Amino acid sequence: MVEVTRGTMVESQHRIHAVVCDVLGNIVHSWGDLDLSIYPRSAIKPMQALPLLETGAADAVSASEAEIAFVCASQNGENHHVNLTNNWLERLGLDHHKLECIGHISHEAETSYTQVQSGEKITNAHNNCSGKHTGFLSTAHNMGEPLEGYITKDHPVQERLLQVLLELGGCNLLNTAKGIDGCGIPVMAMPLSALALAAARMSTPDGLGVDRAIACRRITSAMMAYPYNVAGQNRFDTNIMAAGKGLFVTKTGAEGVHVGMFVKSGYGVAIKCEDGAKRATDVAMANIVNLLDGLDEAGQIAVAHHLRTPLNNVAGILTGEIRMRMGWQG
Repeated sequence: MVEVTRGTMVESQHRIHAVVCDVLGNIVHSWGDLDLSIYPRSAIKPMQALPLLETGAADAVSASEAEIAFVCASQNGENHHVNLTNNWLERLGLDHHKLECIGHISHEAETSYTQVQSGEKITNAHNNCSGKHTGFLSTAHNMGEPLEGYITKDHPVQERLLQVLLELGGCNLLNTAKGIDGCGIPVMAMPLSALALAAARMSTPDGLGVDRAIACRRITSAMMAYPYNVAGQNRFDTNIMAAGKGLFVTKTGAEGVHVGMFVKSGYGVAIKCEDGAKRATDVAMANIVNLLDGLDEAGQIAVAHHLRTPLNNVAGILTGEIRMRMGWQG
């Protein structure tokens, strides 16, 4: 449980389901329902980036390490992220109109204020999933596939993503619950334990074949080297990966989903907050990362506000905190 306090009372609480496993699927730690069926949402973006590299599309467009990290992003839509999108599309001879994700104002407060005040034109390049969609377009472009409809379930781009999840998660997703993700692509339910296994296999990919192992390492290395491209300022994944100093990757997803990949120990982490609250999932992931020795003393200090998140009212007065319930380690 993650508790939200006000003064001397626990005012609210969030039930967390989480799994830590190794590359063989052995459970290292678990809380709640290991086989809870969940939509993994954007937490699987590092896995969805694999076909971009495996097909040679990333190298065909001379994608940099910074851009590979950006393909895995659920970013703020800051100017930096928009420019990354537009520069990549330009190299393909395309523009934002080809992106099948709809633009929106930035998730970062200062940037969104500036956009509204200046009347900035919001394009599809401003979508928080624009990096992933640019990667999809690159793959289709390199493979000679239709650029239109790349978000539909029968398009080769999406069929490859399903195959990646089948292979990494070791579970049958053909008859599972299905839906549409926030950015328009298909989403399929999978057991929480299968998501953790997929994360573990990607973190330590030696048994996945030479090409996939190289692709996995390029993706995780890029994310750790460019955490700002993965999220942005004042964001959990950016802060915690910077504090981890090359030990792990984390990736958030909507509705309280989070994935972690420990590239040294080979552990995979999958978390789902039952009520979908990101504020609880961030605290849970930070504490599980710390439990797995992902943070040294300096790292713990750097992300102390994620380990126990202080809550202030509009006057700046401390009113409570978001924290793990006592004894959560077991």
